[in-house]
Amino acid sequence: MKFIDQLTEKFSRQIAMKTSRRSFLTGLGGTLIGGASIPLLPVARAAENGYPGVATQTTGNIQDPGDPSSCDYWRYCAIDGFLCSCCGGTQNACPPGTEMSPITWIGTCQNPADGKNYIISYNDCCGKSACGRCLCNRNEGDRPMVRPQANNDTNWCLGTASTSYTCSTAVILGTALE
Repeated sequence: MKFIDQLTEKFSRQIAMKTSRRSFLTGLGGTLIGGASIPLLPVARAAENGYPGVATQTTGNIQDPGDPSSCDYWRYCAIDGFLCSCCGGTQNACPPGTEMSPITWIGTCQNPADGKNYIISYNDCCGKSACGRCLCNRNEGDRPMVRPQANNDTNWCLGTASTSYTCSTAVILGTALE
């Protein structure tokens, strides 16, 4: 501790010899005023869909309406996790460097374009750390853990080389029976 005290004293004395109180207060005031003005700088605000830095997307298919980077996209009615469409992948493909888990949970969502219900397979993409962008937690039709295949609160990165969760996709399996 004596060494730290001596070092601090030496440093303080050198600063005192080279600067005045007035110049120190000027520098401190400039730093405080400059720091307070940072929120006033022009910054790109959040995109329309509410996720900062994520541009609005489209599938380009009129039978598949909506923005895959938005939590309100029709396929995401039972999703829980980060959207792969915001993490370098798409609504049905994993980002590069990750692999899709063969074990999934299933949901049924209604497509607003044709009014039909579709069976959606929610696959987790695994292999990298969590994306951290576009968190979406919709629990429509979620079931208690007595039916784990219908529950979205499980890490489904089983059967892959890595159990590290990255993001989630929504793959259409087919139309649901009435």
